[in-house]
Amino acid sequence: MCTIWYGYHMVRPAVVTSQARERLLHAAVEHALDQGIVDLSLREIAAAIGTSHRMLIYHFGSREGLLVAIVREVELRERHSLGAGPVSVADARRQWAHLADPSLRSQERLFFEIYAHALLGRPGTEGFLAEAVDGWISSVKALMVDAKIDDEDAQVLARLGLAVTRGLLLDLLATGDAAGTTRAFHLFTELLDQAPAPDGGHE
Repeated sequence: MCTIWYGYHMVRPAVVTSQARERLLHAAVEHALDQGIVDLSLREIAAAIGTSHRMLIYHFGSREGLLVAIVREVELRERHSLGAGPVSVADARRQWAHLADPSLRSQERLFFEIYAHALLGRPGTEGFLAEAVDGWISSVKALMVDAKIDDEDAQVLARLGLAVTRGLLLDLLATGDAAGTTRAFHLFTELLDQAPAPDGGHE
């Protein structure tokens, strides 16, 4: 009985802590998506979501740790939004239209900020680069394999698509040229659509 009681009191605080962290993360993500968060201090973020900066430090370690957690969660949601089944040119263009929407600018600036921090090896960003690249490549590759594209070709095409999309998003953030970047993305999808399929035909 004592062992059961001790085990319960060891596990329950961990569960409560995890639930509290998830609630705070959800609130922070919603605030980031609705109003932006990249320019806020940790104290300002805490005030905006109804908690204290000490609680955020306890659960996330630092402002950077919180921002990394936010970006990871948003990226996960975006990957899930891809759905399942074969991907088409129309699907890719709809996804670009979604990403190029002005309402996502602050979210995308935050992503590139954290990406740069991870490249510099800042504390709290460990594993972020692998997730940001491999996570997306795996998801897009799976859709391409569903479209009967050879596994090796799907890997390369998914990497190319990710690089083009992120490059154009960075261009869009830097220049604000939505029309130009959209034309470039559409041309990219046309070139892909015209490329020979693995069996020597066309998609």
